[in-house]
Amino acid sequence: MNSSKLNAGEMVKDVRFSKGNIVVDLMDGRTISAPLAWYPRLLHATPEQRKNWQIAGAGFGIRWEDIDEDLSTEGLLRGAPAPRKLMTKAA
Repeated sequence: MNSSKLNAGEMVKDVRFSKGNIVVDLMDGRTISAPLAWYPRLLHATPEQRKNWQIAGAGFGIRWEDIDEDLSTEGLLRGAPAPRKLMTKAA
C-alpha cells in the first residue's frame, strides 16, 4: 500500500476553530480536530488572522499568509504537530 497516494476525499472543505482546537472538514465528510497548542503560530494568532486562510497544495493544504503557516491534511490525519525549534544555548 502506497501511503503517499493522494485521495481526493482528503481535500479541504472548510476550516474553523473551537475551544482551543483547529477543526478541518474534508470533502469525504470526515472532520479532523487537533489542539491549537500543536501549532504555536495559530495559537498566538488573532481570530481575524485565523479566519484569513486559503486552500493550498492542490486542495490538500491550508495556508495562513498573515502568519506564514501551512498545514496539510496528510499531517493532520497523521496527528503530526508542528516541528519544534531546537533551542541552542548561548555561549
